[in-house]
Parts: sequence; C-alpha cells; structure tokens
Amino acid sequence: MLVSPAFAQTGGGGSGDMIATIAPLVLIFVVFYFLLIRPQQKKAKAHKEMVSNLRRGDQVITNGGIYGKVTKVLGDDRVQVEIAENVRIEVAKGMVADVVSRSEPAKDDKDEKKDDEKK
Repeated sequence: MLVSPAFAQTGGGGSGDMIATIAPLVLIFVVFYFLLIRPQQKKAKAHKEMVSNLRRGDQVITNGGIYGKVTKVLGDDRVQVEIAENVRIEVAKGMVADVVSRSEPAKDDKDEKKDDEKK
C-alpha cells in the first residue's frame, strides 16, 4: 500500500496546500534576488561606469595584477597602459579591475584663457 487511508480520505489535498507548497519557493527566490542577483548587478553597473570614465593619466590595475598608467584611450574597447618606462601594452577596457588613482582632468583652451584673464 503506497497511499495511507487518511490521505485518501482527504481527497488528495486542497488549494491551501498548493499555496503552502509554492510559498517557500517564492521566498527562496526573493532571498536570492536581494542577496545575490541585485548586488551583482550593482557591481557590474559600477564597473561599467568606471571603465567608461577611464582617461589618460589614470593609474590602473588589470585583472592580471599589472599596475600601470593609462597613456592613451584607443576607442571604446581598448586602452594603452604604460607598465614601465617606454613599455606600453594595449589592454581591453573590460580587463581593467580598478582605478588606483585618478588624474586631473585635462584643461580646455577655454579654461586656460579664463585662468590667464584672472591673473
């Protein structure tokens, strides 16, 4: 006998049992969303923003652990990094792990003229 007589008498379950069965699954999904999925999306968004704001003079570290200074931004997907004196490599922007220190933004001609007028 595989089915107990008490279970057979109840008719196999009601709609209340279905809610009790689905509720833990929904709760698990909500917990996973807030503890795993959402923080990962925030981290990916912050990395994408950091990579898009790379500019010449920034001190960076790559995913391979190489420290260097950005000497040139080569389009949307690559940067040229100087890792030693007169040693430059091209690195995919996505492989830049972190910006160690930011450089001062380059002054425009307008900014220089304003500084000259103030003096």
